[in-house]
Amino acid sequence: MHPEMFWLGMSILLCLIIWIPYTALYGGLVGFKTGSIAPPPHDKLPPWALRLHRSHINLLESLVPLVALILMLKTMGKVEDTTATAAAIFFFARVAHAITYALGVPWVRPVFFTIGWLVNCYLLWKVLV
Repeated sequence: MHPEMFWLGMSILLCLIIWIPYTALYGGLVGFKTGSIAPPPHDKLPPWALRLHRSHINLLESLVPLVALILMLKTMGKVEDTTATAAAIFFFARVAHAITYALGVPWVRPVFFTIGWLVNCYLLWKVLV
């Protein structure tokens, strides 16, 4: 397995599990029946859960370009050490983004978001050249 595919898989795994804490919390607060009918109102969840939910949505938005770019690079035969490193950086930046966002650490979360965005820009550049 190419390292890019491994790190892509890890980023997808993060996306698949990041929703669990806030969804479980909401289900625990209002019960499964109510929790499965309507989205949680903001007054029912603590701020950390709302921030983690927003981090999940943001990860979904950033993951789509990453998937496309890595698949394009693999198809074009342009995978190399730098693209593997970039995919790993994306994963760790997104883990740090989720943690710092959930904890409400000011000024740090945008740095990790920007790192992930720059990885996507770099991979796009590698596709285009």
